[in-house]
Amino acid sequence: MTVEMHARALDVDLLARELGNWRTSSRSGPAYYGLADAIRLLIVDGRIPVGARLPSERAMADTLRVSRTTVTAAYAQLREDGYLNARRGARSTTALPIASTAAAREEIAAPAMSLAAAALSAPAAAVSEAFVDAVHDVTPYLHRVGHELVGVDVLREAIAERYCRRGLATEPDQVLVTTGALHAFNLILTTYVQPGDRVLVEQPTYHGALTSITTAGARPVPVAMTENGWELDALQAAVQQLSPTLAYLIPDNQNPTGLTMPAHDRKRLAGIIAETRTRTVIDETILDMWLDEAMPEPMAAAMTTRRDLVLTVGSMSKSFWGGLRVGWIRAERATIATIAALRPSIDMGTPVLEQFAAARLLAQRGDILPERREILRARRAFLLSLLARHLPDWEPGGGYGGMSLWVRLPAPMSTALSAAASRMGLELPAGPRFGVDGTLERFVRVPYALPEEELSAAIELLARAWHSVTGSSAPEPAAVVV
Repeated sequence: MTVEMHARALDVDLLARELGNWRTSSRSGPAYYGLADAIRLLIVDGRIPVGARLPSERAMADTLRVSRTTVTAAYAQLREDGYLNARRGARSTTALPIASTAAAREEIAAPAMSLAAAALSAPAAAVSEAFVDAVHDVTPYLHRVGHELVGVDVLREAIAERYCRRGLATEPDQVLVTTGALHAFNLILTTYVQPGDRVLVEQPTYHGALTSITTAGARPVPVAMTENGWELDALQAAVQQLSPTLAYLIPDNQNPTGLTMPAHDRKRLAGIIAETRTRTVIDETILDMWLDEAMPEPMAAAMTTRRDLVLTVGSMSKSFWGGLRVGWIRAERATIATIAALRPSIDMGTPVLEQFAAARLLAQRGDILPERREILRARRAFLLSLLARHLPDWEPGGGYGGMSLWVRLPAPMSTALSAAASRMGLELPAGPRFGVDGTLERFVRVPYALPEEELSAAIELLARAWHSVTGSSAPEPAAVVV
C-alpha cells in the first residue's frame, strides 16, 4: 500500500486494490459488514497505517461501484468499533480501539485460534538443555564487550560445516550471524537497495519479505509461479526488461506453496543470475522441513561463475524454535565484510547466549530434525483429511514441503473469508497478503503445524467462515459404515 506519508492520505485506487474481494454472499449479512471487515483487517495487519485518512465516502463508493449508503454504513461500523476517528469537516482517520469496556476488550482481544503462523513449538528438552550448556559456554565472553557483529566463532563454524555437508564449500568467515532470517534480509536491503529500486519476487511469496521491501522504499516486482513451480522464462524476461536491483527467491519448500525447485532448474537459474548480474537472495528458512524428499544442493552451489551475486539466508526458527532469534547470511567474504561494516548503524550484533544455544542445537540436528519432520508428516495428513471432510471443494496445491498447504478456493473470496474467520475468533491471513497489488484472492495458506486437536477446531471454524461468506451449507457428514 502506497501512502502519502506527509499527509497520511490513502489513495482510493490503491486502497480498493488492497481491499481485494471483500464482498460476501447476500445471505451472510449486509454488504457494509464485508467492507468494514476488510478495512479493519488492513488496519490490524499494518497495511493501512494508524492515523491515515480514508478516502471520502463518495470517492470510495464510486471506485468500489457500490452505493454511498454502503460506504457510510461501513465507516460508521468502523467508528463504532474504534477503528476510525471521526473529525468534523475532515476525513476520518484510522485508529486502533481502546478497551474501555468489557465489550471493547472482547472485541480487540487476540483471536482464540490462529492459522497465521506456520511454525512448530520447540523440542522443549533439547532447547532447555542447549541453553543450560550455553550458560557455561558464554562465560569466557563475559570479559569482552559482547558486540559480535559477525557472530561467535563456534556458531559460524557450525553453520559453515552444515553447508559443506550439503555440497557447498564454506568457511566460517563466509557467514554472518543475524537476529533471525528477516533481520538478515533487512541487512541486505539496507546494504544494497535504495528507495525506488525494484526487487524481483515470486508470486506468491513470504509476506514478511514484501513488507520489508516496501518499508525500505523499494518496489516488489512479482513473477507468477505456476502450480508446478517456477516459470524461468518469465523470470528471465522480467529481469532483462526491468533490471531489478535485487531478487528474492525461496527455492526450498517455498513459502507459501511448499514447492521445491529441482536441480536442473537451479542450474538454469544460476545461468540467468550470472548472465544478468542480478544480486539474488536465496531464502532457506524452511529448508530443513522437507517431508517427502531431501532438498537438492544449495542454490549457491549451482553458481559456476559470479558466486558473489548469491546471498543465502538461513534461520533456526522453523527448524528448532521461533523464540530462538538466530539467523545468518552465507555469502562471499567481500560481501560479508560489506554488510558487517554497515551493521553498526542498525544494531550491534546478535545476543551471544542465543548463539551458543544455536550452535549446540545444530550439533544435534541429526537427532532433532527427523522427529520434527515426522510430526509434520502426520499433521499434514490430518489436515488433508480435515479439508476433505469439511471443505471438499477446496483444492490443496501440489507442493507438500514446509509447514503449510497453499489451497485454491472455489471462488475468489479469500479476503472475505479472512474477515469472517476473524469475527469467529480465528486468525487467517488472506491470500493477497502473499502477493503484490491485491491479487491471489482465490488462494489461502493453511498451516499444519498446530497439534491435531487445535487443528481440528481451527478447520471447523474455517469451514463455518467459508459457508458464511458464500451462503452455502456445510456438507453432510459421511455415513459411518459398521
